[in-house]
Amino acid sequence: MLVSYKWLSELIDIKDVAPHALADKMSRTGIEVENVVVPQEGMKKIVVGYVAECVAHPDSDHLSICQVDVGEEELYQIVCGAPNITDGKKVIVALPGSRIAGNVKIKKGKMRGQVSLGMICSLQELGYSDSLIPKEFADGIYFLPDEAVVGEPVFPYLDMDDAIIELSITPNRADALSMRGVAYEVGAIYNRTPHFPVQSLVEDEEADITDYLTVSVADSQAALSYHMRLIKDVTIKPSPLWLQKRLMNEGMRPVNNVVDVTNYVMLLFGQPQHAFDYDKIGSQEILVRQAEQGETLTTLDGTERQLSPENILITNGSEPIGLAGVMGGLDSEITADTTTVALETAMFNPVAIRRTSKQFNLYSESSKRFEKGLNPTTITEASEFAAALIAELSGGTVVKGEIAASDYTPDKVTVGITLDKINRSLGTALTAEEVGGIFEALGFPYAEAQHRFDVTIPPRRWDITIEADIVEEVARLYGYDNLPSTLPGGDAVPGGLTVEQQLVRDIHELLQGFGYSEAISYALTTEALAARFVKEKRPLVALDWPMSEDHAVLRQNLTSSLLTDVAYNIARKNKNIALYEVGNVFVSNGSQDLPLEEKHLALALTGAKPERSWQKPSEAVDFYTIKGAVEGVFDNLGAKVTFRKSADYADLHPGRTADILIGETVIGFVGQVHPKVAKTFDIPETYVSEISLAALFAAERETIVYQEVPKFPSVKRDIALLVDKQVTHQQLLDVITGKGGKLLQTVSLFDIFEGEKLGSGKKSMAYSLVFQNPQGTLVDDDVNQIMRKIEKALTEKYEVEIR
Repeated sequence: MLVSYKWLSELIDIKDVAPHALADKMSRTGIEVENVVVPQEGMKKIVVGYVAECVAHPDSDHLSICQVDVGEEELYQIVCGAPNITDGKKVIVALPGSRIAGNVKIKKGKMRGQVSLGMICSLQELGYSDSLIPKEFADGIYFLPDEAVVGEPVFPYLDMDDAIIELSITPNRADALSMRGVAYEVGAIYNRTPHFPVQSLVEDEEADITDYLTVSVADSQAALSYHMRLIKDVTIKPSPLWLQKRLMNEGMRPVNNVVDVTNYVMLLFGQPQHAFDYDKIGSQEILVRQAEQGETLTTLDGTERQLSPENILITNGSEPIGLAGVMGGLDSEITADTTTVALETAMFNPVAIRRTSKQFNLYSESSKRFEKGLNPTTITEASEFAAALIAELSGGTVVKGEIAASDYTPDKVTVGITLDKINRSLGTALTAEEVGGIFEALGFPYAEAQHRFDVTIPPRRWDITIEADIVEEVARLYGYDNLPSTLPGGDAVPGGLTVEQQLVRDIHELLQGFGYSEAISYALTTEALAARFVKEKRPLVALDWPMSEDHAVLRQNLTSSLLTDVAYNIARKNKNIALYEVGNVFVSNGSQDLPLEEKHLALALTGAKPERSWQKPSEAVDFYTIKGAVEGVFDNLGAKVTFRKSADYADLHPGRTADILIGETVIGFVGQVHPKVAKTFDIPETYVSEISLAALFAAERETIVYQEVPKFPSVKRDIALLVDKQVTHQQLLDVITGKGGKLLQTVSLFDIFEGEKLGSGKKSMAYSLVFQNPQGTLVDDDVNQIMRKIEKALTEKYEVEIR
């Protein structure tokens, strides 16, 4: 939001407050100021000139030789290349030795053999952006008004001596997206009362708006308020200079006297409006409704939009003429031929406007205000103000009456709070009189009895609804710098880690030892990323006032964030990546209470293993690389887990993914990112794992017992099994370890073979089994007996053939 200091001074008396001092005070009370810019700074010797004579350059088909009066005894000869230069006009002249935008110095020189004493400037050469300059002057020089005094500095005529204060408005302070809102804020800071301009509305009593229009709203939830006024006999022309300067200093391009008034009112009231050419509407009916599937609308930018049912439309009863709150239709725009204006002032559903803006990638000053909220009590006032000003600037007449097809009256908001609550929250010792003074400065009516305040919140501050909001208002008006700073008191006690904290610390140390680097990412993400890498879709936790589309909901997984980090590294030629993150995920519990939080661990791995040397070539990571890291974590934490093949994750490769289980409870997954998903993230083959640490904390863990090295030798036996392909390693391992007893120390798979010789649907799996008795030497009979039990169990359960 850009705030003109001159304009603000007209709304509230701040002549004794310098712009930079005002900016500093606003930043200290809660509305951050990004910058304060005075457009004329850095420029000098730029004056008003009068073109007394203008002739074509003899040696050029596009240059003109101008004799310009700059308030001195003799005329200045200046060569100008602007196509619209002509005599009899007052222009902007940069004298020799002057500096224009970009610190460019203007010198005396020659152009095609003709002396040029300075430069006739366009607005671009004074630092104005192309997007702000009126279209009639976009490709040429700017003509000053006749009342401009020749030889005087040009800056006051363009309000370039104004200070432009750039505010960074957070979503909860959308009331400051208007000059009136900023004036209220400044009034609260300095305890002064703002005064707003009034435009006298004179209506034509001989005509009534109902003779011209019928207006209806199909769903009042789509358009909470919808008002329409009519101004007839208008003449479309450029706006007066005061209005053009005001808009340009606020970052908006002047268009014509009707459109400029709607933008001016939007900046003043924070109330977007739209003007339709009444004669181009195509009927005497206005209907606000949801779009139907397959409908199209060509918007003001000349683009045909394919509409969807979530879009709110302004129609002439049958055909769309505007995309509500976002952009008007091309067929009903205000042009030089317009004589009757239908003026819309409305309050649309903010969620629908936000979705429509996102759908079409159309973001405007109007849509921003509709999304963040409006003051519903000034809609009628803004409508009357705009209608009266359009009539004044266009020579038109306001038709009697206003149609309100829907009208929204907000509920009265009263927040109760005690003086003790305020002081306890802020650590202050404010008196009731001091707090009451702050409420008066804010313009909040209140009743106080026995140090309890019942504060009535005006509709212009729709962000205040609870006690905490009141505490914040008191804190920022009292001054954050004035809040006392204290150190915690009490007796010092020895610190220590909880069991969960120690486990998390152990996980960090283990993964860093395995070569993984820690990543820390935002808990806020997009809806699409939040819902990835989960078995079942669960309700998302969305923010009411997100800072951006990329941080609109709380995450339900850590994997998406890690893949974003992988993509970032890949784009910067870092191809071997091993990352992990420990953090919370969030799931809505279906009520207004806080969401459910659960701590997760996630890993992401891509590229090659680090053991590359002159003796050993690099080796790409695979499923078993990341599975080994996961197993290493669980083994060191004393948790017994198993893995089970899974195809339940849409974002993971169905043939290279496994569930991680403790007992029969699934606590996470490990697998390869689905190639289509990897392509979406623009990353190569990548492996990920995500584990619920909450489930790990709750599970029983084996205590690690240290023993002396056995004195007695071990016995190793190999066994080869011919089994069906459907039988998994885990199933065979469960049988072997179950029948192996206490003497079986380790089981390792050392060979898998498939081929035609084995038969269709068969595979051979070979295991090494190590037996050891810490109390004595094993004999062959003991080992043979155990091996027979294992072979029998395998044969009975899975019909294996011992090879």
